Amino acid sequence: MNPATPGGGRRVLITGATGFVGRYLSRELAGVAGSAPASPAFEVFGTSFPDHPAPGEPNISFLDLRNAQAVRDVLRRTRPEWIFHLAAVSQVRMSWEKREETFEANVMGTFYLFEAVRQELPSARVLFVSSSDVYGIVTETDKVLTEDDPVRAVNPYACTKAAGELLTRFYTDVEKLDIVTARPFPHTGPGQGPDFVCSDWARQLVRVERGEAQPTIRVGNLDVCRDFVDVRDVVRAYVLLLEKGRRGEVYNVCRGTAVPLREILDTLITEVGLRPRLPVTVEVDPAKLRKTDQPLLRGSAAKLRAETGWTPRVDFRETLRDLLAYWRAQA
Repeated sequence: MNPATPGGGRRVLITGATGFVGRYLSRELAGVAGSAPASPAFEVFGTSFPDHPAPGEPNISFLDLRNAQAVRDVLRRTRPEWIFHLAAVSQVRMSWEKREETFEANVMGTFYLFEAVRQELPSARVLFVSSSDVYGIVTETDKVLTEDDPVRAVNPYACTKAAGELLTRFYTDVEKLDIVTARPFPHTGPGQGPDFVCSDWARQLVRVERGEAQPTIRVGNLDVCRDFVDVRDVVRAYVLLLEKGRRGEVYNVCRGTAVPLREILDTLITEVGLRPRLPVTVEVDPAKLRKTDQPLLRGSAAKLRAETGWTPRVDFRETLRDLLAYWRAQA
């Protein structure tokens, strides 16, 4: 592991720093996310795509990961000791619709990043963010997934993350880079876009609450169960993994409890307080149904806990309340 930069904090690069998780990670590293900053302090740089950085974000660089030379240029300019690789096409539905773009960004972008690290900063420590989607279809009703379970990707997004994991294995085993892999399970929280299920429902319910929409919530498959984690707990895990995770290892980031989506929707409706004053109906929207869908995703974070001391701190009901509060604050 590299020492901190003399006279300053450890230099960190976050790809996808202006995305949902990236912004939380930046705040966590800056020590303003509700917990004390890790020691030593961090000097944080980031990348943004497809939007260009705002004028007030001098440490953010525009970067299309599909441009190998641009990736190398960013590493040469920022010289990070730690790299959090978050940037990706991360929406499953979009991965079906834009398969080529998804593979180019997620697979070739990861390849270009690892190659740039090999050539420019071979001693840098890298976190590759994969996904629990790589586990694929789990038919057992009581299955708890561990890092040793097989990878059976069943959508384009999951395929790209599985390919990224193969790249990490090659670059750690053969090229001797220092890469740790996180497999986060579904996560949400205030600030997440409406393309993701919990945020979508919260936004719809707030619009009903304001009288901007009819009391009909459009949903996909409510019969699946997911192991949700708060985004603030996820970014704490990411930092701990670069502090304490073992080179070449894979770590689940999850709560360990699978909740039916139907129950999550019912909790959101209850928290909004629309019942009983306003009956809310639920309608299945075929556009929100996935071509393939895992009936159950439940993981074990025993390895992560044992090696880093991480445990989730945010109760999921609090996460949902904060998500509703976020959408209520939007104009």
